[in-house]
Amino acid sequence: MHLKKEDLILFIGDSVTDAKRERSDLNDLGKGYPKMVAEILTQRYPELNLQFLNKGINGNKIIDLERRWQEDCLDFHPDVVSILIGINDTWHNIGKVAFGNKRHLRRFERKYRKILMQVKEKTNAQIVMMEPFVLSEPVDRLEWRVDLDPRIQVVRKLAAEFATDFIPLDGLLNAEGMKRSYSYLTGNDGVHPTQAGHKLIAKEWINRVEN
Repeated sequence: MHLKKEDLILFIGDSVTDAKRERSDLNDLGKGYPKMVAEILTQRYPELNLQFLNKGINGNKIIDLERRWQEDCLDFHPDVVSILIGINDTWHNIGKVAFGNKRHLRRFERKYRKILMQVKEKTNAQIVMMEPFVLSEPVDRLEWRVDLDPRIQVVRKLAAEFATDFIPLDGLLNAEGMKRSYSYLTGNDGVHPTQAGHKLIAKEWINRVEN
């Protein structure tokens, strides 16, 4: 990616991206990886005057992104769009007929493809796709794999189809968790990153997108 002067980098997704941002303040990037990425790039390229925007919202699923895509993404005319979505599509389906259901998986793919097509058709933005993830602690998170793993494969498929930058977070975070401990990266729920987890995501974002 070749960053240009005053490029707008927009992060969008669920609570992992939201990271407790103050939504009434457009300049608030939250306390997670978007803020860390912004700090690193601003320090590294002060002459570019890069702009950053966080549009993550707690609890969002792909259908929520689709509904607010125009207002929260396209209307800002971003130069880079970074997307992390999918864990709530699994989490909210636990115990329901939709869990692991192929029809619901096809809907996930259809809606994700739709928002990617809109970015391609209506902007010149570079797209960064990050796969959703869950770590193996608590142990019951392993049961989520039935639903989440196919979604991860959909994200990988779409990243290849749309030639986006891609960050395989599920594999990277689980590998690091095996070395250090899962709770080191996602506390006690396997999903929401600790500061160490956010730092790893930010590092991977920079490494894979900047080069």
